[in-house]
Amino acid sequence: MDNSSDTLYEKSLKREEEETDVVYLTHLTTPESIYHLRLGFSSLASKPHSSSKWYLRLMFPVTLWSMILTWIYGRTFLVERNVFNKLKLQTWAIPKYSVQYFMQWQKESINSLIEEAILEADQKGAKVLSLGLLNQGEELNRYGGLFVHRHPELKVTVVDGSGLAVSVILNSIPKGESKLLFRGNLTKVAYAVIFALTQKGIQVVTVNGQDHARLLKSMGSKPESNNLFLSKHYSAKVWLVGDGLTEEDQMKAPKGTLFVPFSQFPPKKLRNDCLYHSTPAMATPKALENVHSCENWLPRRVMSAWRVAGIIHALEGMKEHECGYTMSNIDKVWEASLRHGFQPLSLPTPQLKV
Repeated sequence: MDNSSDTLYEKSLKREEEETDVVYLTHLTTPESIYHLRLGFSSLASKPHSSSKWYLRLMFPVTLWSMILTWIYGRTFLVERNVFNKLKLQTWAIPKYSVQYFMQWQKESINSLIEEAILEADQKGAKVLSLGLLNQGEELNRYGGLFVHRHPELKVTVVDGSGLAVSVILNSIPKGESKLLFRGNLTKVAYAVIFALTQKGIQVVTVNGQDHARLLKSMGSKPESNNLFLSKHYSAKVWLVGDGLTEEDQMKAPKGTLFVPFSQFPPKKLRNDCLYHSTPAMATPKALENVHSCENWLPRRVMSAWRVAGIIHALEGMKEHECGYTMSNIDKVWEASLRHGFQPLSLPTPQLKV
């Protein structure tokens, strides 16, 4: 690769000294994911990132070189700029891949990059920084609470978006549903969703004894615990699923089951006779400008709930950090998102065979 290519790459890593109101901090997912960003191929960026195209394999030398460059420079880079209701929005990406977030020896390096990004956003006068994808893991940094604890003087509001994610999930459950099955790793969002469902009188069934015990403990003596059940049966037609859902689990689901993810990443679609809802996300208002690329696997002009939450916090002037084990009022953030023009996604419908 020539010097001009190196120079172009270095420029892409530099964020211009310009004002920004909201920063969404994401990360690379796979080595090929860089081609789906605005600085990659526009034809790929404008489509959901679902699977690698065959011709990307031919570009392996370039992909390998980009991986080496991210290791060398190791600096967060600007991905996208948007404008909404006079708010200046930017998306920054940590030069780490999803697999690295599960490597213990990468933990310190990743947290260092996240911390640097938060401090830079604060220095630039950003109102809100929202943590996307795995940048807010509990084991990694306690849902971002680690950085707020280290820097109590922060002016930028750090948001994990959990409150809006919970609201989106609750509004993705079909009306009139009385029972659902939970399968996946328990998280801050999962606990909140399950508690809200049991408050509404909906029965939540778990098939894992440890999950059931943890959920009961979290509720204590509250009457909502009466709607928690441990069972060996997988008969519920609506499943609340997250990381930890296995292929074996999916094969036990009844025909026509609706899988509703509560996780950042979608489950692998193994069943053609079942329905898969999107990961928590909302359709964006037409007033949102410069939306030329898709956010990972989501359709164009659809944003993850975690990303939308940062925008809502800025629009509403919310100053309290939503990270660690603090969560915004789920009803208020839901109402605010609708008021500002964000819309829930439609439930998936069965595909008719011709």
